This record gives sequence, structure tokens and C-alpha cells, in this order.
Amino acid sequence: MWVVPESDIFTMGLWSISVGALGAAVAGIILANTDYFLPTMEKATLEYLEDAELKSIADDSRKFKAKDLWEKNGAVIMAVRRPGCFLCREEASSLSQLKPELDQLGVPLYGVVKEKIGTEIEAFQPYFKGDLFLDEKKCFYGPQKRKMMYLGFIRLGVWQNFRRAWKAGYDGNLEGEGFILGGVFVIGSGNQGILLEHREKEFGDKANLTAVLEAAKKIKRKNEVH
Repeated sequence: MWVVPESDIFTMGLWSISVGALGAAVAGIILANTDYFLPTMEKATLEYLEDAELKSIADDSRKFKAKDLWEKNGAVIMAVRRPGCFLCREEASSLSQLKPELDQLGVPLYGVVKEKIGTEIEAFQPYFKGDLFLDEKKCFYGPQKRKMMYLGFIRLGVWQNFRRAWKAGYDGNLEGEGFILGGVFVIGSGNQGILLEHREKEFGDKANLTAVLEAAKKIKRKNEVH
């Protein structure tokens, strides 16, 4: 009777383990690039957002309700994931391209950040042509705060976003919290409601500028809202 040498059994065992590990890794990468593991989103309501407490960047003692931003003329608001992130700087620049058209519509452009670290906000300001405010309670990142952890770095879409921003010449740093995902809102005046809500599904997932502008065109001035 033929007996398989122990060394061959050992080699076959290692080979089987390696194949199994490789298969598991490939399956994990494939799953990571589907929407299966993406954080679930709970849409914000106007009532939830308008009660958010914001602070002036220049004067921490100045607090006000977010509703003041859009009460009269509506607003386009970017919830910045991290001011030092080059992907966020790219999106800020993209949104800022709409500023002339938003000005013609009488719709202001604002941004909110979740923390104030050193000069990060000042360094971000050249990329963003709107006023920035501090949202310490992260209301504009909720109601259900969504995080993308290190899983994001094996998503093809994220690397495509990295490449796009790098080719465009954007750079950044690693200062601050960057895992809680941001988004963009277009909110009508008064009680007109949320006209567009774009939630970042992965790092560098930008809002569609055409959709943002079309939503802004639907904003009515407060005295026009019935």
C-alpha cells in the first residue's frame, strides 16, 4: 500500500490553507467593493436640522440655531468630513464653482465642520467660498452618524477618488477626525424643506453639481412660500 510521506502531507496542508486564505481575502475584497458593508443612512428631517446649535468660527461665544442659515433665502450647506482631507478640499472647490450662480439665485453657500483644530479651518477656507460654522454635536452628520473605517481603503471607488483629486493637484494632511462621513444639503427657505440630501457613501463621494444647482433653483424666498 502506498503511503503519502509526512512531508508531502504537511506541504499539501499548507497549500490548502494558503488557497483558503487567498480565497477568503478575494471574497472580502469583492464584498468590500459592494454596498453590503456601507454604513446605513437615516435621512435627516428639517425639524432635526433646524434645531442644531452652531457656533461662529471667529467667535466661539456666538451660538445660534441652524435654521437661521436658510430661514429667509434657503441655503446650500456642505458638512465637511475633515478640513485637512484633500478629497474634502476638492469637493469644497467644486461646490464653490457654483457660487456665482447661487449668488444670482440669492442662495447662500455655507459649510459646517465638526471640530476646530489649530489652523485647519483657516487652511481650508481658500478652497471654500462660503462661510463656515462649527457643529460640535455633529447634527449635520446624523441623525445616524455613519463611519467608514479602514475598509474604505480597499474600495476601488475610493482609490479612483484619490487618483482624481491627486491628478487635480489637491493635497492635505491627517489632522482631525475623518471617519464620520459628511454630505451636502440644499434646504429651502422657511418650512420649504430639504430639497436635496447627498450623503457621502465613501471617502471622496462628491455631490452631483447639476443636481445641487437644480435643487437650489427650486428654493423660494420666504415671502414666496405658501
